[in-house]
Amino acid sequence: MSAVIAAMITAVVGVLGTLFAPVLTQRITARQRDEERAEADRLRRLEERRAAYTAMNRASRQFSTLLKDALHRLRDDVYTDHERTALEEARLDYRDRYAEAQMIVPEHILDASRAVNRVLAGVDAAVKRLDRGRAHDGETPDSVRLTLTTEGDRELAAMRRLMREDLGIHD
Repeated sequence: MSAVIAAMITAVVGVLGTLFAPVLTQRITARQRDEERAEADRLRRLEERRAAYTAMNRASRQFSTLLKDALHRLRDDVYTDHERTALEEARLDYRDRYAEAQMIVPEHILDASRAVNRVLAGVDAAVKRLDRGRAHDGETPDSVRLTLTTEGDRELAAMRRLMREDLGIHD
């Protein structure tokens, strides 16, 4: 009787194994696909942030550079429509990159980009006032450029450092 019972148990286990093997395989495959999808999504989000950071860094630095150039030219009284147009194009590109970044970057990066934006927008407004002959008291191309180089460069460096850290780059 025990040989018969052992044979029955072996048969039942064999049948159950045959029946459950596809289910188990399907579950393992589904779990692997979910993990692969999650990893692909994580990499996609990281690449989106990297692209946004690169574009934001490039646009803010270009805008800052053209603001500095405009201030030098205003000081030297050689600011032309060509420079005005280039500065406005840089401002619009910066605005677009800033808006794009607002949709996908973490809040601590947005805080840093807001600090950069405050400086750049303030300097841009001062450049326009200086260009129109409506400068505030004590506002000169050199005083505004000093603000841009001290505050602006500091905020740009802080933003870039935070972006690099967020991407996993540590110096």
